[in-house]
Amino acid sequence: MERFTQEQLDAARQRLYALMIAHIGPDKKIGMGELYESVFPGRKYHHRINDTRMLRKFITEMRADGMPVLSDGAGYWLSASSSELNQYCDKSKRRALSMLARISRMKNVALPEYLGQMRLELEAGDEANEA
Repeated sequence: MERFTQEQLDAARQRLYALMIAHIGPDKKIGMGELYESVFPGRKYHHRINDTRMLRKFITEMRADGMPVLSDGAGYWLSASSSELNQYCDKSKRRALSMLARISRMKNVALPEYLGQMRLELEAGDEANEA
């Protein structure tokens, strides 16, 4: 597999930002294949996981930077309203809590207790980073 140079990655990231601005609201979503081929011109979309790893990383970075990039399995778009964003976030929270509940059952610990343990671990990590 061909590697990207830093310049190619930076240009691809800029293309992604520019493309997403044109896709506001679920009625304007863009599919992963089309998005991939637009962000990485000259490259063909073949496999939804292997081909799109870098693109999905960019989307994760955008979300971490606070951009409301939403998805539904059929495509990506920017949130058009706060209610749309809240609905998406609620769905994500339910999915995350479901995963955490499964882990707590596997560890044979009640979910509230497990969440408390996680909070302590996160706070300990934050304190270590501040030192």
